[in-house]
Amino acid sequence: MSLLWIPLLTLAGTLVPVLTETLGRRRSTLATMALPLLALLIVLTHTSALFSGDVISMQVGWLPQLGLDLAFRLDGLTLLFALLILGIGCLILFYAGYYLSPQEKDSRFFSFMLLFMTAMIGIVMADNLLLLWLFWELTSLLSFLLIGFWSHRSDARRGARMALTVTSAGGLALLAGILLIGNIVGSFAMQDVLAAGDQLRGSSYYPLIVTLVLLGAFTKSAQFPFHFWLPHAMAAPTPVSAYLHSSTMVKAGIFLLARLHPALGDTSLWAISLTMVGLATLVYGAWFALLQRDLKGILAFSTVSHLGLVVLLLGLGSPLAIVAALFHILNHALFKAALFMSAGVIDHETGTRDIRRLGGLWTLMPLTGTLTLLAGAAMAGIPPFNGFLSKEMLLTEAVTTQLFGGLSVVIPLLVLIGASLSVAYSLRLIYGVFFAPRSPKDNALKESATGENEEETSIQAHDPPKGMYLPGMGLAVLCLLVGLFPMTLAAPLINSASLAVQGLHTPVFHFALWHGLNLPLMMSLIAIGLGVLLLWRHSRLSAVASLLTPKDATMIFERATIRIVKAALWVTLRLENGSLQRYQALLLLSAIGMTALGLSRLGLLTGDAGLQPVDGLAILGAIVMIFGAVSSALAHRWRLVSLLMLSVVGLMVSLTFVRFSAPDLAFTQLSVEVASMILLILALFFLPQRPPRWVSPRRLMRDIILATAFGLIIAALNYAVLTRETLSIANFFLEQSVPGGGGTNVVNVILVDFRGFDTLGEITVLTLAGLGTYKLLNRLRLFKPSGNLEGIRWSRHRYPLILEVVAQLILPLALLVSVYIFLRGHNEPGGGFIAGLITAVALLLQYMARGYEWTSNRLPISYPVVAVIGLLIAVTTGLGSWVFGYPFLTSSFGYFDIPLIGKTELATALLFDIGVYLAVVGATLMILVNLGSITTIHRPTLKASQQNAPAEGKK
Repeated sequence: MSLLWIPLLTLAGTLVPVLTETLGRRRSTLATMALPLLALLIVLTHTSALFSGDVISMQVGWLPQLGLDLAFRLDGLTLLFALLILGIGCLILFYAGYYLSPQEKDSRFFSFMLLFMTAMIGIVMADNLLLLWLFWELTSLLSFLLIGFWSHRSDARRGARMALTVTSAGGLALLAGILLIGNIVGSFAMQDVLAAGDQLRGSSYYPLIVTLVLLGAFTKSAQFPFHFWLPHAMAAPTPVSAYLHSSTMVKAGIFLLARLHPALGDTSLWAISLTMVGLATLVYGAWFALLQRDLKGILAFSTVSHLGLVVLLLGLGSPLAIVAALFHILNHALFKAALFMSAGVIDHETGTRDIRRLGGLWTLMPLTGTLTLLAGAAMAGIPPFNGFLSKEMLLTEAVTTQLFGGLSVVIPLLVLIGASLSVAYSLRLIYGVFFAPRSPKDNALKESATGENEEETSIQAHDPPKGMYLPGMGLAVLCLLVGLFPMTLAAPLINSASLAVQGLHTPVFHFALWHGLNLPLMMSLIAIGLGVLLLWRHSRLSAVASLLTPKDATMIFERATIRIVKAALWVTLRLENGSLQRYQALLLLSAIGMTALGLSRLGLLTGDAGLQPVDGLAILGAIVMIFGAVSSALAHRWRLVSLLMLSVVGLMVSLTFVRFSAPDLAFTQLSVEVASMILLILALFFLPQRPPRWVSPRRLMRDIILATAFGLIIAALNYAVLTRETLSIANFFLEQSVPGGGGTNVVNVILVDFRGFDTLGEITVLTLAGLGTYKLLNRLRLFKPSGNLEGIRWSRHRYPLILEVVAQLILPLALLVSVYIFLRGHNEPGGGFIAGLITAVALLLQYMARGYEWTSNRLPISYPVVAVIGLLIAVTTGLGSWVFGYPFLTSSFGYFDIPLIGKTELATALLFDIGVYLAVVGATLMILVNLGSITTIHRPTLKASQQNAPAEGKK
């Protein structure tokens, strides 16, 4: 269970910033780091076992019917990413404590960061594909909150929407791929999926699975052509950018590709897809990184390029290429986090990130310059830094691959171009900020947002406090140390990660700065030389690039979004015209079409089973129901008569349940019938007393055709079902009701035991519906007319005396019956649902007999609270089974000798039924009582309406 503590500690850490907010920024930051550091310590305790190739796992049953378990694992690949997520994450949290201004809502920011850390830890530790997907989508949501943290800025809002849209769309594609994998393998457990590689690759759905999984991975990791959202995520605070780009969000797609490589890799489709996309992303991102003017823009496009590099290595697929990909994941996280912190420091101290306005800062900010120089050299792949080692491995694999046959020479050529561009934009970042002379023109003038020139004071910069540069400096020094001592500092970690991805195919490798004079070394030197040349001629490159104006991804995305919204609005307006009859007609037409399509596939409508004989009583009941239904339709202009005819249909349905020995259903139908009739009468009170007399013949004919067709379809469907022998689970419930649920009332045992989760969902929906209705009706007051349509005034006696007396006599009797029905429900017809309806109707009768004011003064009950308490009791009953090690909502029962009562059965399902009872009472009365209390004898006036309206226009 120690693995479960890792995500739980980071999740619990989200509360720390709120609880320690009064301690001050610095102390609160240190307290926030405590729990992630403890989680990191737990991970480190398993390193010796993971280095030897072991896999540590745990599993807790959650939703076994869906194949979803709370399952976590630690292996070498998880160790690599967990160290980056937790280790670099803690450094960025420390950095953020100094970076954010005192006016920021830092507790909210740190809570979001810890939630994001939890989601990423969940992805890399998930031992179940469905669980991985849940955390995957959580990262999309949290990245939306973090990128849009400065919500007052339009660019932050646009960037957040773009990131959420692209990554969520990819997440849906990934979900479809995961479901296909689970359907083929028969399990979503990671170990089963990874072991079923041959089965997946041999499936006819393999191309579709690969396409869907790659869509999810490419959108998350900003691969071409889905890269455009990542540069626009730079509107986020710099600590967020540093975390997303180095260790988390964009690395999630890379992790998925590495994790599923044993199951989906080793095919030409997989290799060619990853190689082509990786190559395109590598060169495209590097080119635009060279042209950027914003420091964070340079780093954003460089992240796109380096992610393409890793995808390219995973696509090449050789054992050493996989090792190189894992190694570069580590290297990129180290230098990219350091560089983003450096960019944040520069922005924080100078007030700008425009590289054209910077320059000559080395003398002003030597420590920041040293940090940027070390990390930038690692990003450029300059020896002896760690980036040089993984770049050499990339060049070696690019030269030796034969993936495209005779065209394979294109791969090393494009890699060389990407490496040269990488050197160029890295050197530009270092030289342009710290060593380039500042232009006097740029120092004197700047162009304002209005297009006018304003005088600008010269930049007065200095190195920041230690808390801002120490985290980045530590990572930058680590880039150098890993480059100098790779076999000591990196090789064991990379080897364990490779064992998790490749297993026995993991090669013996040796990281070293010098492998002799070979072609990859020559290509590396050429790349450095070309990078220097590109930097020297950068102004000419920019002039050439300006001739080819690139498309603004933000504008393209916004226009596409607007078009989609307009199309959706057009469809909506065509379907929704405010006519309830049209909605019902479309609904019925859809039901008729789908049902008729299913019936058309039947060879014969009649099955082999015989029909029950028809007797006179059944014919009489059918005639009465037909009469009630037809009369209800014909008397629709007389609403009360129509409701009475409709109640006849409900009564006959209840008698039908009695006829077929279903007393629970009969009780429920009668109770629901009473409550629904009261609801309809209250609702119809506010509608016109009679609808328009004229109905167009066309609409009338449409309704007759729909009603006839629907009736014939349903009759045919019932006939087809009743004449066929079907396998039913009824026997299981009949056999297991007593031994499994401890009750002889099979219906109630199903509701509170076998299908208790369904019942919990139903009372949750009922409670939410009640709360929604309560909120809509709260404080709403409608004028009550004084007479009917013919002008006859209502009776002066609002509450007849006979109704008051009868209601007062019935209330205690009804409550006693309700208790009796509730207590006998586990073994005889009854239960919490029926008892709740009886109680609600009895209390409602008091409101009808005495009025809302009189009854409310004597029954000061908050029905929303009653419903919520009932729901909480039901949920707590389900959680209680976890305490004893059983699945959620597992019930227990036993027989006990109670003094003065004797031997009695007691079941935990009774507690769950209490929750159902309270939820039904609270939700029903929430709706009916508030609907009956919104009338007033005082006609609302314009002045009163203005007084009750919110004072939005007041100044």
